[in-house]
Amino acid sequence: MNIIGKRAWEMPEHLATPEHLFFNRRQVLAGLGLAGGMAGGLMPLPLRAEEDPSAGLYPVPRNSSYVLDRELTSEELVSSYNNFYEFGSHKRISAAAQKLPIRPWVLKIDGLCDNPQEIGIDDLLKKMPLEERLYRHRCVEAWSMAVPWSGFALAELVKLASPKAGAKYVRMETFQNPDVATGQKQTWYPWPYVEGMTLAEATNELAFMATGVYGKPLPKQSGAPLRLALPWKYGFKSIKSVVRISFTETRPVSFWEEIAASEYGFWANVNPDVPHPRWSQASEELLGTGERRPTLLFNGYGEQVAGLYAGLENEPLYM
Repeated sequence: MNIIGKRAWEMPEHLATPEHLFFNRRQVLAGLGLAGGMAGGLMPLPLRAEEDPSAGLYPVPRNSSYVLDRELTSEELVSSYNNFYEFGSHKRISAAAQKLPIRPWVLKIDGLCDNPQEIGIDDLLKKMPLEERLYRHRCVEAWSMAVPWSGFALAELVKLASPKAGAKYVRMETFQNPDVATGQKQTWYPWPYVEGMTLAEATNELAFMATGVYGKPLPKQSGAPLRLALPWKYGFKSIKSVVRISFTETRPVSFWEEIAASEYGFWANVNPDVPHPRWSQASEELLGTGERRPTLLFNGYGEQVAGLYAGLENEPLYM
């Protein structure tokens, strides 16, 4: 007899609520007049742009080179349906995330670069050419959304750092503050959250550092004040609330890769032909619609990124 024990870090199935059921529950609670008092984190919070010193920078000009094959997901859904394990292993973290202090916020740039530095987020924003891009976002959990991110090309930040010849990878790290992010008190997770990519991926035209969304500064639950957006990769690669960027010669081991390398690896490219060990990736549910669509290779961005992976055919691209 095989006895299968559940690993401490695994999300219970009852917490992985399908998106359409999650929002149906909210609608029922609202109809009963209970949403405000009993739903807790279920109800979306305002983005509170007036509390962010960078609010006057938005909205920023839209880059018309980036277009979508679907309608934008509503701001309400994007601001209330969030993965952010620092604040809990479920989607209802928006209320808890408001505890995150986002000023002062200092980004450390170090490693194999000629211009290491520590720079405050507002000084960084003054240096960067801000724009809005419409991107598809595909979660490894098989749901997707379409988002108007504001921010700047990651290549601009790489240029600011000026990597040395030996730099091959970019390692990113999020904040660590268990006093406000109670999920970081869970010792079975390898905090802080770490992600990585090749330098070629980081300088690809699509790689984007998001500082705003829907014409406003990022809300805390979405990764304020600085998050990564890699639209051709599964969403767990798009690290939130970044405090450190390091240039390295060795490939970083990311947060989910360290936890379960057989399920979540370094590459994490969207690939409908490579299933997750526990579910198919052949289709996805569009957040807020209940509609399922076939998953696109590289999330539909193959023209821009397929060349990055020539010669890597023997590696599972989703890993």
